[in-house]
Amino acid sequence: MVAASFFFATMAVGIKFASHSFSTLELVFYRGLVSVLFMGVVVRARGATLRTPVPMMHLTRSTIGVLSLSSWFYAIGHLPLATAMTLNYMSGVWVAAFIVGGALLYGEQRKQGPLLGTVLLGFAGVVLTLRPTIDHDQLFAGVIGLLSGMGAALAYLQVTALGKIGEPEERTVFYFSIGTALVGAAGMLFVPRTPWDQIALSDALWVVPIGVLASLGQWCMTRAYRQGATLVVASMQYSGIVFASIFSLTLFGDHITGMGWSGIAVIVSSGILATVLRSRALPNTPAEDH
Repeated sequence: MVAASFFFATMAVGIKFASHSFSTLELVFYRGLVSVLFMGVVVRARGATLRTPVPMMHLTRSTIGVLSLSSWFYAIGHLPLATAMTLNYMSGVWVAAFIVGGALLYGEQRKQGPLLGTVLLGFAGVVLTLRPTIDHDQLFAGVIGLLSGMGAALAYLQVTALGKIGEPEERTVFYFSIGTALVGAAGMLFVPRTPWDQIALSDALWVVPIGVLASLGQWCMTRAYRQGATLVVASMQYSGIVFASIFSLTLFGDHITGMGWSGIAVIVSSGILATVLRSRALPNTPAEDH
C-alpha cells in the first residue's frame, strides 16, 4: 500500500503538469486508455487470460470505483483541494467502519480495537496536514466528497472479495481501466476538447506516465487489499499524503507549516503502529480469511 500511495502521488504530479493543456475528463480518458493497453500487455506477459468467471463482480467494482473517482473530481472542482482530499481519504475510516459493523452484524467477536485506532489516528494526521475547511454554500459538494470516500471504501472491499475468489490483480486493474476510459470518453462528448495545436509538448509527454503510474498504483493497491490485513492496509493508505506533501515542497515550492509536519509525523506513526500491532498476531481481518 505504501508503494501504491507513492505511485498515486507521483501520478498526481503528472496530472498537475498535464492539466495545463488537458481538461479533467481528457485526463481521465487518457489515463484509462493507457492503463488498458499497459495492463493488457502485463496480462499477456504473465501468461494469464482476460477471460473472467465473475464478470458481474468486475462490473460492480468498476462501476463503484468510477463513480467514486467522478465524485472526487466533482468535489475537487467545487471545494478547497485540502477538503476534497480529506473527504476522499475518509475511505480508510469507512473501510474500518464496514469491517467492524459487519462483524457486529454477524455476531463475530474480533478484537480489532487497536487497529481501528491506528486508522482513526492516521486520519487525524490527514486533517492536521490538510486542515480542511468548508463554507455553508458548499454543503452539497461536501456530501459528494463524502460519498467519494465511501465509494472508494466499497471498491476496496470489492477488490478484497475478488482476491478471495482467486482473481489475478492485473485482471482486476484491467477491467477497472476499461471503466475509467469509457467514462472519460463519454464525458468528452459533452465538453469541449483541447485543440491539438494548443497542447504543449511538455504537458503531452505526461500522458503515458500518468496511465502507467495509475496502473502500477492500482496494481499495488489491489494486491495489498487482496493479501494484507485490511485495517493495516487502510492505515498505510494515508502515506499518500506524506508523499504528496514532499512533492509539493520539493517540486512546487509549497510551504508546510509546523502543524502540517505534525500531521505527517502522526500519519507515519500510525502506519508503524499498525504494522507493529499486526506483527503481534492479532486476529485476522476479513482480507486474510482465505
